[in-house]
Amino acid sequence: MTTVKPPRERAPTWPGYAELLGRAAATGRGPDGTELERLRSFGEQVAAEGTTLRGLVVHHLSRARETWPAGTAEDDRVLVAVQLSVEALCEGYERAQRLAVRQQESARREFVDDLMDGRGDPVRLAERAERFGLRLSHAHAHAVATAEGPTPYAEGDSVPRLVERAVTGRFGERHVLLTTKGGRMVCVAPGDERQVLTYFAQRAHAATGGGRVAVGRPHPGAGGVAHSYEEALQILDLAERFGLEGPVLHTADLLVYPVLTRDRQAMAELVQATLGPLLEARGGPEPYLETLTAYFDAGCVTTRAARRLSLSVRALTYRLRRIHQLTGSDPTDPRHRYSLQTAVIGTRILRRPDRAEHVPQLSDRRTLRSG
Repeated sequence: MTTVKPPRERAPTWPGYAELLGRAAATGRGPDGTELERLRSFGEQVAAEGTTLRGLVVHHLSRARETWPAGTAEDDRVLVAVQLSVEALCEGYERAQRLAVRQQESARREFVDDLMDGRGDPVRLAERAERFGLRLSHAHAHAVATAEGPTPYAEGDSVPRLVERAVTGRFGERHVLLTTKGGRMVCVAPGDERQVLTYFAQRAHAATGGGRVAVGRPHPGAGGVAHSYEEALQILDLAERFGLEGPVLHTADLLVYPVLTRDRQAMAELVQATLGPLLEARGGPEPYLETLTAYFDAGCVTTRAARRLSLSVRALTYRLRRIHQLTGSDPTDPRHRYSLQTAVIGTRILRRPDRAEHVPQLSDRRTLRSG
């Protein structure tokens, strides 16, 4: 039976290799430090030119066989020279691969930051996106889901890797980008494939031990990704401040909150006009604000709201009547309910801790009374 040998990959040889082997056979002196570094540099060079590591190793071993002084005492010397040379070539090759990986990671990180922050020329950004599996034309809308957990996450951490494996294992690449930003996990997916974002949200919620996930609306083009990402971040912020329930929050379901946050002065005036009289209540306004919050969160069901506040239904009903007496607005009357609930939300908006300017707050008697 004739053995068919696989075709040998053509690969370049380090120019000083034959001389090195001949010297080792004649004198027993292997490669010195300078020669080893030249071998490493040569390994880097051929890696950049596209030669495979297998081809490089096989080719140099073949050249070693041609120079082999078989049957002599110098056999071991040549073996040592071959071993050191091949190790140096592989080190250089791997050094080039590590550099390529770092460059790829750096390029990906820069692209993710530019994409999410909406920086750079949209046309150029769309061209760069092709390298990472996204099609960012105005004909393609994308939505962004972002998940936060008990600790910040970075690219390559175990939790993001677990979520990424789950998503790609179920849907493949499918023009999906999974990454991290600002300590949160991020998933960018085509707007018409909502099941990808839904599954990402489920897996991220489970992997983070109950972390919260927000999903922005689909928007077209490269700028649309930044817009959707900003929406998701805004919803996460609102969820924390307002105690919004649910592990997965969709911007489309909560658009009233961003609307209410846009005009702070108008909101301050509404709070003052609607809830300002609660300043006259014995013990201050806070118990009544808590009552209104629990009542509205409970769907205006008295028994459920009382249970949330650990009060009797009678005590809760008394507080609602007292609010009616002080403000002139009846929380149980649908005609008054919307203004009261909006004003209660407004008290949280005006207390936002990341705003440096002073705004009227319900607890500030002099500000509210002076208007």
